[in-house]
Amino acid sequence: MLINAEFNQRVVISPDEYQWVSSPIAGVERMMFDRIGDEVARATSLVRYHPNSVFASHTHEGGEEIFVLEGTFGDEHGAYPAGTYLRNPIGTSHTPRVQEDGAMLFVKLHQFDHNDCQTVSIDTQRSSWRQGLVDGLQVMPLHEFQGEHVALVRWAPNTIFNAHKHWGGEEIFVLEGTFYDEHGCYPKGTWIRSPHLSQHSPYTKDDGALIYVKTGHL
Repeated sequence: MLINAEFNQRVVISPDEYQWVSSPIAGVERMMFDRIGDEVARATSLVRYHPNSVFASHTHEGGEEIFVLEGTFGDEHGAYPAGTYLRNPIGTSHTPRVQEDGAMLFVKLHQFDHNDCQTVSIDTQRSSWRQGLVDGLQVMPLHEFQGEHVALVRWAPNTIFNAHKHWGGEEIFVLEGTFYDEHGCYPKGTWIRSPHLSQHSPYTKDDGALIYVKTGHL
């Protein structure tokens, strides 16, 4: 299966374009943003767990990165409420489960460097922000390894950022508000993947924005 598998192409998927498909596990559905492979795949997806769902125990052969969007995600290692950022390195394993509120996750699979062995669990609702490069921006770093950087970026209303190029590409998932650049308007739930050396001039309007950002991985 190949979905948006050309990483030199810019891709934008908004919530009105979502197409949910069932997983092999009852009560678990996926919206596939990009994918190379079949059931075991290099993949970026939304994963929706119905209430009281349990996913099969599995080992992360290529690593797993998760941001909990809604509900509470859990496994034998703990419970992770909305706003939790997780990294499960290559070789780790778990049995995911959710309770009566269900859960929605942003998930990236099989995208770890073999030398990136750090397990990460960050409750972003309780973590501190840093001042960004311009007034109106706050940044919460989540992970860094070699040239890859992952962060949350909070944009105050009517903030303008510098025009810039994306060395190694850029991936954005809009968590709150509306994100803009000269190419378009991106409401909550929009996924954007911009290739190596692409460029833009991002900004917000009256509702501001909160975005997940990964750079340097493409």
